[in-house]
Amino acid sequence: MTAPGDNPIVLELREVTCSYDTGSPAVMGITFSARKGEIICLLGPSGCGKTTTLRAIAGFEPVASGEIRLNSNVVSTTGRHVSPEQRRVGMVFQDYALFPHLTVRDNVGFGLASATADDRRGRVDEMLSLTGLTEFAGRYPHALSGGQQQRAALARALAPQPVLLLLDEPFSNLDPDTTERMRVELLHLLKSTETTAVLVTHDHEEAFAMADYVAVLNNGKLEQFTTPETTYHLPVSRFVAEFVGQADFIPGTVRDSVVVTQLGTFPVPPDYLGTPEVVVMIRPDDVHIRENKDGDGTVISRQFRGSEIIYGIRLGSGDFVHSSEASTRFFALDSKVELEVIATHTVLFDRKA
Repeated sequence: MTAPGDNPIVLELREVTCSYDTGSPAVMGITFSARKGEIICLLGPSGCGKTTTLRAIAGFEPVASGEIRLNSNVVSTTGRHVSPEQRRVGMVFQDYALFPHLTVRDNVGFGLASATADDRRGRVDEMLSLTGLTEFAGRYPHALSGGQQQRAALARALAPQPVLLLLDEPFSNLDPDTTERMRVELLHLLKSTETTAVLVTHDHEEAFAMADYVAVLNNGKLEQFTTPETTYHLPVSRFVAEFVGQADFIPGTVRDSVVVTQLGTFPVPPDYLGTPEVVVMIRPDDVHIRENKDGDGTVISRQFRGSEIIYGIRLGSGDFVHSSEASTRFFALDSKVELEVIATHTVLFDRKA
């Protein structure tokens, strides 16, 4: 079996910049790649450049500079622009864009016009089976649930065996329960077919659940490109730290090989070369609390989330942190607590940044 790192590179973006009529770049200097079978999530807030990047990959937007390659072939530069229909890229839009006058079977087979009738029928049957839509083949889109419409859009996009599949917020029109189920189904489908995919989302939980690599964008720039685990535990900026989960920042001072804070001392990362006046990123799962009438913390908020409760703690200094506790552990509002921080990584940022 081929190791993931040995798979061929399917998609490459090299210093890609795209601009609209305003002249201000929508994305600037974007560089990343995807190997066969990998899922890349473009993650960030509205207006950060996620959809522009996706449209540039699809061929719907020209590049102002840089280049895009598919299977080592240049498809976008300032001097060359391969049209979307010639890129062999499949795309699933937010609204699925199914043809209302065609049945599911005909929607799925729409992109197979050049195939023989037997090949077309066989491929459509295969995709209907893969997506669990065989029994719905004769229905029209309006007679399908949201999840079934999404499966039909996926089947249609995958039927021509695209080099790359692009998905623009594919779960945005689904309710939470259906979204959770469809994430699992989509991940299984993409991995079982070894499909290379780029998925746009503003939901970090979705990105973490789906992606092999997460590309975090902010104001048109790529802030970090790495695995979901590294994105969460070792963010490169305060923006990334806060966007991918609850993050608190406690002031500290670097002294020799440790950083001293009101919550104790932490080891300084060996590659840290910044200012001695820092803030330490603390995640809720790093903080553990115990009731203690002489403790430095006061419980000021409680958010029940089913399997866990997120407690907001005000420290004696006036700073705030959050603690994730099992939902069976109850702390009353205004109760005094002592805190223990057990962090697997120390993440420091310049206090003035």
